[in-house]
Amino acid sequence: MNEHLEHTVSALAEEMGAERGAFRGDPRLVLPAEKIRSLATALRDRYNFEYLSNITAVDYWPQLAPRFHVVYQFSSFQHNCRLEVRVPLDADAALPSIIEIYRNANWPERELYDMFGIQVQDHPDLRRILMPHDWEGHPLRKDYPLGYEEVQFSFNKDEIMRRKPHPQD
Repeated sequence: MNEHLEHTVSALAEEMGAERGAFRGDPRLVLPAEKIRSLATALRDRYNFEYLSNITAVDYWPQLAPRFHVVYQFSSFQHNCRLEVRVPLDADAALPSIIEIYRNANWPERELYDMFGIQVQDHPDLRRILMPHDWEGHPLRKDYPLGYEEVQFSFNKDEIMRRKPHPQD
């Protein structure tokens, strides 16, 4: 592991009370939602992680506590390293926005709301970004009902074509 990254992970784990981990040799920190703003500020200002690569989430349904892990990927170009930070959330919990720290967090946080239904506190424009504004539900939740259309193969083509709706001629 990169020396700068090792130092950063050790210092932040001790300072923030974060749980250290790794996945396939890449370091990871797990910390409560209320500490994400201070961790993001420290990464940017003290440890030269100048870029937020991504924000996404993982749904662990039917487990409800914690139901989600919000996953942040921070990058340091100066030190050529990346750090994954996970924030466990219950189904009805809210997450603080980090837009003031990383401006590019705007649309990924809106996507968290749109696709997973995760509320982001203090977001200046929290509304749907991918789905229509009147859409009900959040498509990336594991309890979201799946649409189903039977796959068409050569052996069942005629049966499927009979059942498919066709425009009127």
